Amino acid sequence: MTDTPAYKLDPAPMGEHVVDGPVRMERDSLGEKAVPIDAYWGIHTERALENFPITGRSISVYSDLVDALAVVKQAAARANREIGALDPEKADLIEHVCRRIRAGELHDQFKVGVIQGGAGTSTNMNTNEVIANACLVEMGHAKGDYQHLHPIDDVNRSQSTNDTYPTSIKVAMAFTLRRMLAELRLLIAAFDAKGVEFQDVLKVGRTQLQDAVPMTLGQEFRGFAVTLQEDHDRLEETIRLLSEVNLGATAIGTGITADPRYAEAAGRHLAELTGLPIVTAADLIEATSDTGVFMSVSGALKRCAVKLSKICNDLRLLSSGPQAGFGEILLPPKQAGSSIMPGKVNPVIPEVVNQVAFAVIGSDATVTAASEGGQLQLNAFEPVIAHSILQSLHWMTQACLTLRVNCIDGIQPNRERLDAMVGSSVGVVTALTPYIGYTASASLAHEALTSHKSIADLVVEAGLMERERVTKLLEPARLSGLHPATQAMPIITPEMLAEHDRS
Repeated sequence: MTDTPAYKLDPAPMGEHVVDGPVRMERDSLGEKAVPIDAYWGIHTERALENFPITGRSISVYSDLVDALAVVKQAAARANREIGALDPEKADLIEHVCRRIRAGELHDQFKVGVIQGGAGTSTNMNTNEVIANACLVEMGHAKGDYQHLHPIDDVNRSQSTNDTYPTSIKVAMAFTLRRMLAELRLLIAAFDAKGVEFQDVLKVGRTQLQDAVPMTLGQEFRGFAVTLQEDHDRLEETIRLLSEVNLGATAIGTGITADPRYAEAAGRHLAELTGLPIVTAADLIEATSDTGVFMSVSGALKRCAVKLSKICNDLRLLSSGPQAGFGEILLPPKQAGSSIMPGKVNPVIPEVVNQVAFAVIGSDATVTAASEGGQLQLNAFEPVIAHSILQSLHWMTQACLTLRVNCIDGIQPNRERLDAMVGSSVGVVTALTPYIGYTASASLAHEALTSHKSIADLVVEAGLMERERVTKLLEPARLSGLHPATQAMPIITPEMLAEHDRS
């Protein structure tokens, strides 16, 4: 019996990358190599396709990354034209092609894998080659005819992978994060709306999965909104951190091969093109090797994912049953839940969000390990950092969307069930402790559990309060703390209870 591979890699993953159809020959310092004649990429990309057949996913799966690579090259071209380091006609043409890429063109030409060795060099080379060949076509020349416009000498002028790549992934993360924050705001608003809708729906609160004191379902959902707003604010703060870049650092931060005026000009143009508060790092050597910002973004994202997952755990618990569980809320039924049990409906939307959170937690561990693994003046593992964070941001964006649309907006309270549980709960006795004391309350709670009588009935039977007063104190608004009862009343002592029992 022959083992079947879990998934299929490229046709020749450990040998020469297979190129079908007509080719053109390109040369680099290692020799010649065939490139598909119609491809906008070149020899450096072709070598990367051969070297890194790892994930089966190219960088083009992250459109924000492709857009960010293009806008960084666009800012560089503007800066080089401004300081006289690049022919104006070439600079204008490079900028034109970058605008085309940002408009969605040529994304399929960004072919290198998301996981790659070389600290992102293959991604930078792929970008340089696509832009250069698109320029050549605009000029009426053949792809690969680099004597007219060169991927490195012109497109990569005043740059190194070590400053353009980290700058690009920071910009890409900022782009994707802004999209995720927009979805998170909508989710927060959905929870908040349910808080208003359910503001008068009384329920039993729980601590350690045991009955606690009453609250409203609205308070519970409002709490979900508030806790997610905190994470929204923390994530929004990281955009400023992502906006500090090392553009102009070139290889290790010394700025070798770049005009001293270039860093300021490139940063200024990048800020104008992106709308981000771009600033050039104060110490470019430190900034080139430092990955602290990625840990900050990943950590804030993990925090949000963990809290969102906890909320989904609560939703699954509150909707469990529908007969033998909590059954307090009704989630929208989205699909049949079993191939064997007719009528079963599962909480599939919270479940998928839970799984997204698990993946984000794992990605944060990857980012941590990759950040720690950097050495001396560069961290070679930024590709896996970029992939991990961009994937997490994208998945969290979609998770917020599906949770809101397919779950939260359609949640309804199971009022009959909630009323029954509040009516039989001994937790309501806590509301009476300011008036009858803890000892009396504990005694009544014990009697309620053994006799299955309501707290209100027992208080009246014991002669501790009139029915009207008990009813007033146990109103939903008072039980949930919305209208606290603060009027002082005599405390019922154990001696008074004993006297009542004797009589």
